[in-house]
Amino acid sequence: MRDTTFPAPEDTGRAASGDGAPRRPPLGAMIRLLLGAAAAWLLFVVLHHLLSGRFWLWLLPDLVPPLVYLAVPLLLLAGTPLAGRARRWYAALTVASLVLGAGQSGLNPGGAVRGDRPVPAGALRVLSWNTEYWHQHDDPGRFYAFLRSHDADVYALQEYLNWTGDTPLRVDDLARLRREFPGYHLAVDGELVTLSRFPVTATARVGPARALGPAAPWRATFDLAKVLRTDLRIGASVLSVYNVHIPTQYMLDENPLTPEFHVALRARDAARGAQFRGLRADLDANRNPVVVTGDFNTTYAMGDLRKLPERLAGANGASSRLLPASWPAGGPALWQLDWTFTSQVTVHRYGLLDPRGMSDHRAQSVLLSVATNRPLRIPSGLYGSRAFG
Repeated sequence: MRDTTFPAPEDTGRAASGDGAPRRPPLGAMIRLLLGAAAAWLLFVVLHHLLSGRFWLWLLPDLVPPLVYLAVPLLLLAGTPLAGRARRWYAALTVASLVLGAGQSGLNPGGAVRGDRPVPAGALRVLSWNTEYWHQHDDPGRFYAFLRSHDADVYALQEYLNWTGDTPLRVDDLARLRREFPGYHLAVDGELVTLSRFPVTATARVGPARALGPAAPWRATFDLAKVLRTDLRIGASVLSVYNVHIPTQYMLDENPLTPEFHVALRARDAARGAQFRGLRADLDANRNPVVVTGDFNTTYAMGDLRKLPERLAGANGASSRLLPASWPAGGPALWQLDWTFTSQVTVHRYGLLDPRGMSDHRAQSVLLSVATNRPLRIPSGLYGSRAFG
């Protein structure tokens, strides 16, 4: 009998297809998981670039700490050896997300090597701080001692109010403010307080609050007055200080699974947009040196910052922090919600200060010099240098 036994084919590690051509085995579960994660993150970063600041629902993804745009692709890159024969595709997806996202991280590379620079004589100190409901839950003496300890020439303070349940409450601490800061000039509108050692030549409501009359009810003023412009006479120059508190996009006690939540989210996006548009319009018409400072409730990665004029420079360039972050003050701060921007002004130092438990926001301390002398430009709708409301 003839031997019809055939030798076994060599094990090439490849299965044969129906037509006899070799076929690569399917990707393993781990590789599929890695590729899916890299592709999903790249899609998220692309959508972020397209939708942040443009689509109200993206306010929710905007809540992530900006540092994740750098940390996630770096973590994914560490898994490249596990991607096996798909590692080229995996690395390409991950590097693409790193290139697109790293610039959103909020890192300040110069802060790691920058020391304190010399500050010229005559530099001004600005202290900007979201006080978290004034001193509602704090000792007033300690609160005012904290403010005075920084000996600022200009104070831009937000949340000059108290809060009960869902209701903001007006406070009247003007007499105490004048006692604590004798010789300072005072401008107040709703929840915004600006104190200045320099004469106030004019104050102006900016944005939606311009529609309010001088005698508008406090609650209406609180709802709309989120930017207060104060023009200060500094030698031969006029410096316009914008005290800003952009409405928050999300309250931590709200349930995102309810229809009411999404109605409120869309309304907040509209309110934020109106404030940014009003601020930009006033800045575009103002040729004075300017300082724009306060709580923007906006991170480095959020597209809302694109709504500010390009001529503004961020004060972060004068910070010695690798990651400038202002919130939450009581724990690891991963978000910078408080910002200072300037034009025709030189910022020498910029710091974020511990509020000593009196606020969930760190205070901004800015040392600056006015760079250019320009004539005063008075905008329409001024109410003089007295306190509003």
